[in-house]
Amino acid sequence: MKRTTNADKAEIIIKRRRPADHEKRAVPPQKFNEDLREGRKVSLIIGQETDKGFKALINNRLEGFLYKNEVFQPLEKGQKVEGFIKKIRDDKKIDLSLYKPGYKKVDALSERIIKRLRGGGGFIPVTDKSSPAVISELFGVSKKTYKMVIGGLYKKRIILIEDDGIRLKNEAHPPSPHGLRRAGGARRRAQDKNNE
Repeated sequence: MKRTTNADKAEIIIKRRRPADHEKRAVPPQKFNEDLREGRKVSLIIGQETDKGFKALINNRLEGFLYKNEVFQPLEKGQKVEGFIKKIRDDKKIDLSLYKPGYKKVDALSERIIKRLRGGGGFIPVTDKSSPAVISELFGVSKKTYKMVIGGLYKKRIILIEDDGIRLKNEAHPPSPHGLRRAGGARRRAQDKNNE
């Protein structure tokens, strides 16, 4: 007897929700519980990949969609992941995200960046000028989100942004030999003035 996998389960349920191409009937709208709302954490089983993204089974009962331009990690059919309801559209279709919405996402990414900085001796060679591919590989987010978060950490005076990376501000490490781009400019000018 063949054992049903997560991929099979996701495909069966998603197929049940869609009529065959030759059928002219409308797809019945999905029925939600009141506990399903935007921002809610959900369990996902990844389904079929399309040219726009991935179909996913939400909490083993509803279908949603993850857009490719918002996915920064490899996904496979049948893979179980945690996700979030990004939006419930007027047509009752559900847009999903693998990341916490809004400031919760920013806070989680801030913690990951600080943890990686501490693990790297207070410095990582990734800036707001790094390629989107490098940022996505290291942190699993878009370059836009990364820039927003490191900008916030800089404004809170937690990090220094250098030409070749970012550094925890209170770490006892000397500036990189390439110099500081933002935070160190005034300090460098003051040192130059003292040396005159």
